[in-house]
Amino acid sequence: ENVEFPLEISKKGNKTERQQKAEELIKLVGLQGKENAYPSELSGGQKQRVGIARALANDPKILLSDEATSALDPKTTDEVLDLLVDINRRLGLTIVVITHEMHVIRKICDHVAVLDAGTIVEEGPVLDVFKHPQQAITKRFVNQETSTGSADDTQVVVKQLLESHPDGVIVKLTFHGDQAKLPIVSEMLRQFPETNMSIIEGNIHQTQEGSIGSLYIQLTVDNDNQDQIKGALDYLKTMRVETEVINREQ
Repeated sequence: ENVEFPLEISKKGNKTERQQKAEELIKLVGLQGKENAYPSELSGGQKQRVGIARALANDPKILLSDEATSALDPKTTDEVLDLLVDINRRLGLTIVVITHEMHVIRKICDHVAVLDAGTIVEEGPVLDVFKHPQQAITKRFVNQETSTGSADDTQVVVKQLLESHPDGVIVKLTFHGDQAKLPIVSEMLRQFPETNMSIIEGNIHQTQEGSIGSLYIQLTVDNDNQDQIKGALDYLKTMRVETEVINREQ
């Protein structure tokens, strides 16, 4: 009855047709067997599925999802996100997602717009925004999502290493697509054997457009042969790995 309600309001079809439509939508969102359940008998994730089914009843061209996962546990959140992706692909339906959780954007969205005080301050394909966040608010969101630990913790370690090894360099590498699957770093060390490498922090995530990963490393040499470090950095650039040398003032 809940799923049928929009059809009643819009006076679409007779009772039998409305019931048939509701049954199709209940199957679509994976709630078979719950047709006669009351809200109190459903979990939070199941209630969200009912809401999605109800929103689809009138065959909209755009589905607006406003914080659909904010009150759900991680497992249920993933299930609802997988459902939205499935609906997007099966129905060819545009879904506008409003959220402050960047992992939601990363997992299911193609395009993102970042709002600050009601104004769009940055927008673009998800992979581009994750790779090159321009605004401070976007960088905070992305750092929270892409760091395995605290972004502040990483910066503290980086600062300490810069002070204790002034002749070395700390580099942030960004990999995307098939780069994340290649032994680029090990090949770099093979070609420049006098270079020592320490891993500070790294992670990898999947987006709708492929993998994106980041790796913070420290490069040092025992004999002050800076050409080895320069050669290693040049090699990374020839492999089209995005390379950012972290300076003390950063």
